[in-house]
Amino acid sequence: MAFASAGLKDKHAGDAADPRTIQACSARGYDLAGFRCREITAQDFAESDLVLAMDRENLAALEVRRPAGNRTPIRLFLGEREVPDPYFGDADGFGSMMDQIEAGAAALLARLRAASALQ
Repeated sequence: MAFASAGLKDKHAGDAADPRTIQACSARGYDLAGFRCREITAQDFAESDLVLAMDRENLAALEVRRPAGNRTPIRLFLGEREVPDPYFGDADGFGSMMDQIEAGAAALLARLRAASALQ
């Protein structure tokens, strides 16, 4: 299994993650030193088995970006719930975001492992 991260805007392409994200990740043992922002591409859709969005606004934007004829599923990361964007809040919002992302990632991995066991 491989995972990648990409955004919908190119204005931050090549930049490091937000310092508050780096701090929230570091506090949990995740090293983002080598991470650089990038914009999602048509190749991402072609090479992915699944594309995940954190909120409904991004979900809709990904549907618009989907290349013609591409059938890669696009879903919300947390199923029916959104991961709130902490960008305009305080640092505590980034910790809450990480709580949701860690729980969502564990649930996603469990679903993927169960699905691969059935094949």
